[in-house]
Amino acid sequence: MRVTVVGCAGSFPGPDSPASCYLLEADGFRLVIDLGNGALGALQRYAGLFSIDAICLSHLHADHCIDLAAYWVARQYAPDGSQPPIPVYGPRGTAGRVTPDLGPGADIPAGPPRFGFHDLGPGTTEIGPFRLTADRMNHPVETFGFRVEHAGWRLAYSADTGESEALVRLAAGADALLCEASFLDGQDTRPDLHLTARQAAAHAARAGVGQLVLTHLVPWNDRDRTLAEADGIYTGPLSLATSGLVLGPAAPPPAGR
Repeated sequence: MRVTVVGCAGSFPGPDSPASCYLLEADGFRLVIDLGNGALGALQRYAGLFSIDAICLSHLHADHCIDLAAYWVARQYAPDGSQPPIPVYGPRGTAGRVTPDLGPGADIPAGPPRFGFHDLGPGTTEIGPFRLTADRMNHPVETFGFRVEHAGWRLAYSADTGESEALVRLAAGADALLCEASFLDGQDTRPDLHLTARQAAAHAARAGVGQLVLTHLVPWNDRDRTLAEADGIYTGPLSLATSGLVLGPAAPPPAGR
């Protein structure tokens, strides 16, 4: 498995990264997890526009899903003809959330859909060569975290969540955990929404993960402070996500502490 961080900005795109998007590749199959604001443009640095085989959305907040509407336009109006449908896995209501708005009086063109939608639920499913396990996270809308396995390597992804026992279970023994760290200590946070960097590190420590990569980094937060607040709570390899970072069994460890 090769995992490329396409976007890791939280809540809105930053100057150096679009919002949430991760490209997973194995055996020639490409799975995209989340497709937030600005992600479709950056994704084309790492994969052909029409080389994506499946998409999986953790939840329906714009910073995790809204570029699927732009991808619909690209697949519908491709110069060589409309592209065949690909599967999209997401919470109930995904199709309605990401249907593009073509303006007053415009109709969605007739013909085969550009996507085949599948409702997510807790449990395990096979997507191409990947074994994906989903569980509900602690967030105001229906949100799924994921554990993705291939050839013995295990990635866990928190999506958006407050403190969550389900995340600890999902990440147990994973080789890498991509965990959101939206808040810093002392910020005016409310429970059941997002994690601080310190809380993310505590979840990683309890789960016994091989490495922790903090992601969903809100652009106005100080990155060095984010890393410092997690340091010492989780004692394994610790780093911050960046656009273009590659993870996987053959990837060098990311720079961190």
